[in-house]
Amino acid sequence: MHGTFDTPLKPKISTDTPERVIELADHSAAVAASKARAIQAITGQTRMLALNATIEAARAGDAGRGFAVVAEEVKAVSAEIGRLASDMETELRSALDDLRAVGRRMALDVRGQRLVDLCLNAIEIIDRNLYERTCDVRWWATDAAVVACGDPTPHTVIEAERRLGVILSAYTVYLDLWFCTPDGRVVAHGRGDRYPGVRGLDVSQESWFREALESASGDDYAVADVMPCAALRGAPVATYAAAVREGGALRGKPIGVLGIHFDWEPQARAIIEGVRLSPDEAERSRVLLVDARGRILSASDRRGEFTELVALNAKGRRNGLDHLPDGRTQAFHLTPGYETYRGLEWAGVIVQQPARNEGHKKS
Repeated sequence: MHGTFDTPLKPKISTDTPERVIELADHSAAVAASKARAIQAITGQTRMLALNATIEAARAGDAGRGFAVVAEEVKAVSAEIGRLASDMETELRSALDDLRAVGRRMALDVRGQRLVDLCLNAIEIIDRNLYERTCDVRWWATDAAVVACGDPTPHTVIEAERRLGVILSAYTVYLDLWFCTPDGRVVAHGRGDRYPGVRGLDVSQESWFREALESASGDDYAVADVMPCAALRGAPVATYAAAVREGGALRGKPIGVLGIHFDWEPQARAIIEGVRLSPDEAERSRVLLVDARGRILSASDRRGEFTELVALNAKGRRNGLDHLPDGRTQAFHLTPGYETYRGLEWAGVIVQQPARNEGHKKS
């Protein structure tokens, strides 16, 4: 008999990963198919020899009858071996298909958990960042120059604006700081050169102003939804506010409100772009920060910011991974809070298209 039957190369993946399971299943399937083909080839040659032997036995007449019986037995055994080889290949193929499916599910789970962890990392950075904003506004509301502006005279306004300008020069994450009188009028701010239309602005209907003015003590603060601010040239801001109290005392009478406007876009952009995805993942992923309503606050593709809503379908979960009907995977993690900052129920979200070699596979 002539011919060689090559064994497929062994898998190259050496680490213990779900992908290793899939590759081993693929390798085993290739080995089984190769060996089954070899057995079928051998049995085919055996049947051909049995047929030739039968023909020669017939030519030999009575002298070849015994040999003819042996040839028939060889042919029958060969057929049985071929059937067993075919059954083995079919059964192995089914088992290995199941093993591949398990491996793919494991791979999806592992990659999915990694995406959830990346979501957590992003929202934790936001929480730590915004916790500092809550500290800043409560601290600066007790600054002597800010407290003195509770009696807004030309001198106290100038001093307050000088002081606010000094703060802004050190804290570049803010666009502006506003001191507002109890009736909601901005009388001093730190960047009059950049935003000349702010002084005199009426903010009495802003939620952050009203909540801060009605707060119980200097430990309290107010926060507004991230929104573009017309007075700050349309830049999106996260506004935090605290009551300025008489004498800077913890429970003093409110004599004004300090509102600080966090420059949202570059800070959020840095966090979004800092999510550690591989180049392939980044190409097919959309990284988002969303608020409690699911409104997109920042998006890696810059689409839908402040207008698009994302359905998390949290169903009581603080984090999760969902496979969407269109084949995409959506991971999320709600804010865990930081220190005394409980967070605003925002979430980090990653929506990912399947890899090219996964799009046609069933799990």
